[in-house]
Amino acid sequence: MAVLELANISKHFGAIQAVNDVSFSLHAGEVVGLMGDNGAGKSTLVKMIAGNFRPSHGTMSLNGEDLILYRPVEARQRGIEIVYQDLALCNNLTAAANVFLGRELRLGLGPLRILDYKAMYKRAGEIFKELKSETRPRDLVKQMSGGQRQAVAIARTMLAEAKLVLMDEPTAAISVRQVAEVLALIRQLRDRGIAVILISHRMPDVFSVADRVIVMRRGRKVADKPIAASSPEEVTGLITGAIEQV
Repeated sequence: MAVLELANISKHFGAIQAVNDVSFSLHAGEVVGLMGDNGAGKSTLVKMIAGNFRPSHGTMSLNGEDLILYRPVEARQRGIEIVYQDLALCNNLTAAANVFLGRELRLGLGPLRILDYKAMYKRAGEIFKELKSETRPRDLVKQMSGGQRQAVAIARTMLAEAKLVLMDEPTAAISVRQVAEVLALIRQLRDRGIAVILISHRMPDVFSVADRVIVMRRGRKVADKPIAASSPEEVTGLITGAIEQV
């Protein structure tokens, strides 16, 4: 059974057709690269899966059950997590505090409950170890590299026991070494059986970690094929329109 299935999903904003009749499925432990030029409809599509937008037409399902979302919090409750390009981290807090932000562990009863920092540091440390990241729970985010920040954002998804992680340009504007760290984190998610949709403009990254590539152009899906059956040249042609559809 597919973790996620989209059937004829469309989204329009007035006269503007942002996404037009897109269908695909995604299975556990599968990484799908979602590619396309600016304005191709990638972000709009992902925001529908994340609960930011309601589809104008079409249906979505998660593990075989209808997926009807009105707010992003409902997507998170169903096991869908999104890692935005800006990561949405609090620079003045520690790595552990960011991982548990909004889901803090507490001690005590009633109105006298206090934050259980020891338990949060311990659990965050365990997650970073599972991710094979050098990030430490007590480190301040403002002092971290781009790769470490991504580890914090991804650790939040693991804390929530996500079934599906949506990643929006996770390797943009970071160094080559940090890119390698982030790609390793994506592989860790895959190996844990978590499905991943990776939005990226970086062809080498997609061909390094993805099992399939989906290409969108002008709101439509123009390709959905295994990475092994495609090439960077073909994907570039599909993105630019030099190749119509495969």
